[in-house]
Formats: sequence, C-alpha cells, structure tokens
Amino acid sequence: PKRILEKHDSIDARKCLVAQVGLENFIRSITAPLDLTLPNAVRFNMNGNGRMQTWEDVYMAERVYTQCLGISKRIYQMHAFTHEPDRKLAYFILEEHNERTLPFLPGFDFNVLVFTYYNDRNEVTAVDVQYDQLSFFLNCFGLAQLHAWFVEQVMTPLTIVWAKAYHNSGLVNPFTFMLQLILFPVLLMYYWGIL
Repeated sequence: PKRILEKHDSIDARKCLVAQVGLENFIRSITAPLDLTLPNAVRFNMNGNGRMQTWEDVYMAERVYTQCLGISKRIYQMHAFTHEPDRKLAYFILEEHNERTLPFLPGFDFNVLVFTYYNDRNEVTAVDVQYDQLSFFLNCFGLAQLHAWFVEQVMTPLTIVWAKAYHNSGLVNPFTFMLQLILFPVLLMYYWGIL
C-alpha cells in the first residue's frame, strides 16, 4: 500500500550499536546518534502501569528495583533501531542481560520495546516502554526456566498426541475446538470431585 511505502521512505534505520552497563549510561548513549538532549522533565511510561515525570525518578527506580531483585549487573543493548524524523520518534528493541547477586537465582536476558518521542528542540519529551511484565517477574524468580522445561518436556509431547488424534478424527473446526476447551476443564473438575 502507498501509505506503507511513504512511511518507509521517511524512516532512518541506520545501524546504531550501543551496549552499556547501567540504565543512565545506556540512555545517554542512545540519544547521542540523534543529538537528543535529556531535560529533567519527561513522561516515562512503564507498560502503562508506572508513570514517572523526571529522569531522576527513572534512574532511582531502576537502582532500587535492581537491588530488590538481586541483580548485580545489567547490560543493556539496542537492536533494530528505527528513526522516523517526520513523527519525531525513535524506537528500538532493548535487550537486558541481568546477572544476579545470589547463586540460587539464575541470570536472565529480557527484551523490551522502547519508543522515544522528542520535540523541535531535539529534547526527549516522552518514553514509552512496553514489555511482558509477567515473563519479567517469572525470570526474576527463576520460574521462567521451570516453566520452559515443563512446556518442552511435558506439555509439548501431550499436545502433539492430542493434535494428531484431533486431526485424524476429521472433526477439526472452530466449533469442536471450542467444545473441547469447555469440556476438558469440566471433565477434569468432575474427575477430581470438584463438581
């Protein structure tokens, strides 16, 4: 479509490699390629749940929750940097590598989508950070690895057996699928004596 082609004509997707330890160092590094400045006032939106109004608050919050979660070192890297000058918008995928202070808590990597808005004076005015919060906290508590093992070793083989049997039945359609989603939990609850 014409709109998509026009949009891509105005997108600057130059390669911009940044890897820094600590959020403040990372943010200062990623604003350099576009000559953006960081006035203290900013609308910083964390997944629509946490909104901060100053960079001081953003850096302080990161330091506090890093300590609370037992993260000893955070290395931030930027991938897929895209700049849309007409919209005064730059966005990218942020990869966090988190090392832990306690040996029983596993380190983990996590990806975040970051949108950065700026004004005519090249001042960053707003940052919108979007990520899967549940996955983040599952990683923090080491449960993501347990969940991944369970899905790979237990759920996937059972799902493959079910899919083959369902496909071979010749009854594959949205109605029978929804019926299974309703009946299976009901039968389990009946079997366990809940119903």
